[in-house]
Amino acid sequence: MSSGTLADQLLEVLLEAGVQRIYGVVGDSLNPVVDAIRRTDGIEWVHVRNEEAGAFAAAAEAQLTGRLAACAGSCGPGNTHLIQGLYDAHRTGAPVLAIASQIPSTQVGMSFFQETHPDRLFVECSGYCELISQAEQMPRVARSAVQHALGRGDVAVLAISGDVLHRSPASPTGKTDALIPIAAVTPTVDRVRALAERLNEAHTVTLFCGAGVKDAHAEVMTLAEKLHSPVGHTLRGKEWIQYDNPYEVGMSGLLGYGACFQASHRADLLVLLGTDFPYQDFLPGARTVQVDHDPTRLGRRTPLELAVHGDVGATLRAVLPLVEQKDDRSFLDHMLHKHAEALEHVVSAYTHDVEHHRPIHPEYAARILDELASEDAVFTVDTGMNNVWAARYVNPNGDRRVIGSFLHGSMANALPHAIGAQLAYPGRQVISMSGDGGLGMLLGELLTVSMYQLPVKIVVFNNGALGMIKLEMMVDGLPDYQIDNGHFDYAAIARAAGIHSVRIEQPSEVRDGLSEALAHPGPALIDLVTDPDALSIPPHITGTQVKGFALSGGKIVLDGGVGKMIELARANVRNIPHPTISR
Repeated sequence: MSSGTLADQLLEVLLEAGVQRIYGVVGDSLNPVVDAIRRTDGIEWVHVRNEEAGAFAAAAEAQLTGRLAACAGSCGPGNTHLIQGLYDAHRTGAPVLAIASQIPSTQVGMSFFQETHPDRLFVECSGYCELISQAEQMPRVARSAVQHALGRGDVAVLAISGDVLHRSPASPTGKTDALIPIAAVTPTVDRVRALAERLNEAHTVTLFCGAGVKDAHAEVMTLAEKLHSPVGHTLRGKEWIQYDNPYEVGMSGLLGYGACFQASHRADLLVLLGTDFPYQDFLPGARTVQVDHDPTRLGRRTPLELAVHGDVGATLRAVLPLVEQKDDRSFLDHMLHKHAEALEHVVSAYTHDVEHHRPIHPEYAARILDELASEDAVFTVDTGMNNVWAARYVNPNGDRRVIGSFLHGSMANALPHAIGAQLAYPGRQVISMSGDGGLGMLLGELLTVSMYQLPVKIVVFNNGALGMIKLEMMVDGLPDYQIDNGHFDYAAIARAAGIHSVRIEQPSEVRDGLSEALAHPGPALIDLVTDPDALSIPPHITGTQVKGFALSGGKIVLDGGVGKMIELARANVRNIPHPTISR
């Protein structure tokens, strides 16, 4: 039988599952776990400033390593702070175990101080959420939580009162083997044949790839070569499929670029590979096949001619011998030309001859950052305009990683994600692409970076505004309002926290400033003062969006802001593609 407390037994289970650290803030009902960590080799406590950041950090560690990561929050507000990061992990499919400690078990249901019901609260943002109220439930419930997190790629939450954690174990811990890795799903023979038939019958085929093409790059390229298919991708699919890809036609969606939208709509058949792309307006709504390892995703975004349940790699390996080589590549060549033209107007608009233009164009800074970053750098990206700059200017190569809150869309994720990434890979370059809005929301995590001397490079795109919200308002025909963050010197704030920092206001200083900061051996913050009027113009613009943007501009002019609209026009004129008006 295990010695010590139930908290010690819980740690034995976590260690057995490969957990190396727990992110959180110490306190009251959680103290038994923290004390057990103090007495246990092989696992450490990471003291963040907000439990939300701890959950984000665990999510990043789990995404990057594939291992189980853990976070914890004390009773009441301690564990409710976890929710944002756990939602992010849940929607991303990151195996994270959260310990949500509870008020004294004898007080539950009595409106006690800080009382919540975490076993109810976290159900929506997890795949497993259970209450441990008796010593006899351990270690089986803890192991079940581990297995759910690893087996489903999801969040598991254990709610447990502090007094229960102090109890002695009732059963021996023993040893068990955690389920790693997960077996690949192979489609049935009839589905493989049906897929081959449709691929062979279609004169033109476009492949649209999501994060599910991880580990299937070679198979996708072989299929594209046989079919002469353009290959587009989602934001999450970019890092797995864009590199070494002669069939690349860009990304679809409001953050998109290139010819992906055209290739998807003009092909005889669109094949969705490992993507749950939610924006149905960017899909043709017909002539579509979908391949996914999760059968619940099949057909929920668009009607399907064929639904194939299987991992992308396993499915393609099964179907490739049945796929006939196509001779005509005119469709592919046409889309590649369209893609190149789009890049000239959209992606490269701000990256040439702007070394002397103030304020700094964020696209220019992002391009330089991409050039200077390590070949195996990990980029963590804030939600908002940083998603755009990362999507359009950070180039994957098979070794780099780019993660963000791409499905939950939470602000402030980049810095805490970077903390988890850097602890998971202490010798690897980790770059947080932070917006000033996101950084300000969890500004206290600069103290975490400084205290642990994590060599994270925090690149702040400081435009003094919520840029994506500004664009959303304009598309909706509204003048921007209450989007200003204020103008603050984040380099000075970081310097006061003991972090090496530099503030860059001149475009001519961008390259040298980034180079110096990236080479610094410890943590560094680069405060880039960027153009607040630089907006993302998608490659496909609907009539409604054009009308909304024009209406918004008119309202701003009527409000006395004509100079503002002139500056906005000057900042974006080269970035506006010829619009395709939906009728």
